[in-house]
Amino acid sequence: MLTPKQHELLMFIHERLRESGVPPSFDEMKDALDLKSKSGIHRLITALEERGFIRRLPNRARAMEVIRLPESSNPSMKTRGGFVPSVIEGSGGRSEPSRPAPEPVSAGDSVSVPVMGRIAAGTPISAIQSHSHSVSVPAELIAGGEHFALEVRGDSMIDAGIFDGDTVLIKRTDQADTGEIVVALVDDEEATLKRLRKRGGSVALEAANPTYETRIFGPDRVKVQGKLVALFRRY
Repeated sequence: MLTPKQHELLMFIHERLRESGVPPSFDEMKDALDLKSKSGIHRLITALEERGFIRRLPNRARAMEVIRLPESSNPSMKTRGGFVPSVIEGSGGRSEPSRPAPEPVSAGDSVSVPVMGRIAAGTPISAIQSHSHSVSVPAELIAGGEHFALEVRGDSMIDAGIFDGDTVLIKRTDQADTGEIVVALVDDEEATLKRLRKRGGSVALEAANPTYETRIFGPDRVKVQGKLVALFRRY
């Protein structure tokens, strides 16, 4: 799912392409969404591209195409691969490498952990009051503190062994060290799973896929919601 601004921009681009065949300029998008600067448009376009809704065409200024629309906007446009959007999203143009086999899960004691994946992208984790279902995880993975799980969508972390459709176990925390994989909330509206890098007075969110560029923000724009503890996969 998309934030209101992401949805508004996607529909504006779609309507302009349908009417004229030419995508709107950044200034036109900024004015249409009543934003003060084009940097907000750059961020929204990057989010739409990561989520697989649009694609920027190489070697052509301003060129982009709408790959799909949200199902609520156009039910006839089928989501690629049949995936349902969830909190951690992203897609890219690189072919997926062979998936490593998951490690066997112990048959010992287990703990039930809520899966918080069926929420709109950008909803703060701290604001979630309900969960879609639960998963059982080995008790030894829960080393104190509160934990939750998220269903991953997208390929931005494939080189870290995290694939579309995986379930990640997250320890809720607002602190993380550089190099750790975290659930980060950008500008209180976009939740993403990335590797955290602290660079002086800035915070970098680094994908594990060379298709994606590292995004750098001021420290007040990024809130850590939790950090990765374990990964689960079903075939």
